[in-house]
Amino acid sequence: MAKPKRRYVCQACGAVTNRWQGQCADCAEWNTLVEEAPATVFSQKHDLSSGGRAVQFVGLDEPGSVPQRMATGLAEFDRALGGGLVPGSAVLMGGDPGIGKSTLLLQAAARMARAGQGTIYVSGEEATGQVRLRAARLGLADAPVQLASATSVRDILSTLGQMVGPALLVIDSIQTMYSDTIEGAPGSVSQVRGCAFELIRFAKESGVALILVGHVTKDGSIAGPRVLEHMVDVVMSFEGERSHQFRILRALKNRFGAVDEIGVFAMAGDGLEEVANPSMLFLSGREQPIAGSAVFPALEGTRPVLIEIQALIVRLQSGATPRRAVVGWDSGRLAMLLAVLESRCGLNFSSAEVYLNVAGGYRLSDPAADLAVAAALVSALADKPLPDKSVWLGEVSLAGEIRPVAHGPLRLREAAKLGFASGHGPAGLEPPASIRYHPQERLTNLVDRVMAGA
Repeated sequence: MAKPKRRYVCQACGAVTNRWQGQCADCAEWNTLVEEAPATVFSQKHDLSSGGRAVQFVGLDEPGSVPQRMATGLAEFDRALGGGLVPGSAVLMGGDPGIGKSTLLLQAAARMARAGQGTIYVSGEEATGQVRLRAARLGLADAPVQLASATSVRDILSTLGQMVGPALLVIDSIQTMYSDTIEGAPGSVSQVRGCAFELIRFAKESGVALILVGHVTKDGSIAGPRVLEHMVDVVMSFEGERSHQFRILRALKNRFGAVDEIGVFAMAGDGLEEVANPSMLFLSGREQPIAGSAVFPALEGTRPVLIEIQALIVRLQSGATPRRAVVGWDSGRLAMLLAVLESRCGLNFSSAEVYLNVAGGYRLSDPAADLAVAAALVSALADKPLPDKSVWLGEVSLAGEIRPVAHGPLRLREAAKLGFASGHGPAGLEPPASIRYHPQERLTNLVDRVMAGA
């Protein structure tokens, strides 16, 4: 048998190399290569076409019971999941440290336990006394949740095999789990991959809904091998600024429902509270129109959310280098929009500092926000408020045209529910009868309307 070669695995991206080096050649991270045990090398080939168990095949129309979703007791959580937890599914939840992942899952586990469904919460980061202390602060001390502090996957699965399977199993977190059959420290690529495989296989075989908490890297992606996100059924991201009270639970991957659905929570003294109408949360404090403020009806999955976009223009003395600061939007798209306003509309932003902010710490990626951003910029430049109770939506092309957006009528209906009286957007959109709609074909139409104060 040939002598196995050494292998070094990057703990950030999972890349494999035969020699150690300071920087990973794939992800450019420093000091992430760790030596791991090499795979066994066989000198002869093995025939895998015999000796295995027969696999049972079924048709797509095979009669049988369809798994019913389980409600967690948190409507916003269920909405982001697509209607609730599916038995036998594996959910991976990531988020920044201290954002509230453990609090959210402890609240969901407590509500399911109070509803008569067995729940087990395994913490690898905290002792049971620490988790119980948090439960007492949240008013959940009387919930019949089975709590344990363990990091060995073998111990966890052996214990679960001797008892009636629960409806929900929470592992907090997968980076703290280890298996004695795999070499490497807890949190290494091989340990995370192997432990997740064993836990997911247990969930599939026993019909237990499994939720894995995952750490994130400095750029916000889930730490560990990328294959971890492929192994699970649902990938969720818990987002928000710790300086703000609200949190957004976003589904990035969902085999049982729509992606990009969100659930909105507000952090309070007794835990996370559901926000049934997030538009009111992001629009709070708007008492009178001010220059540089525009409202955009964003769409998250199937839910319209009204967001306030704020712009500030500061004229500089000659010779100074202007700044471009963006919070909550793509800085490259802002540069493109400023170029279109200068080239197609004759406005001058080159000698001014431009500051753009999406209120409430919300992050926008919808191209339909172009018109609202342009309206806020023009309003700030002219120092004239936009029409009161108006919303703006539309994608701006490089030619200065206003292009159609997806689900325009749905966005406008949400605006009408919240008392907005007028809408501005691309031509050809069918608005609800309760809102006055002003179609805009080109960006110059918007500039003329704002400059005229109409």
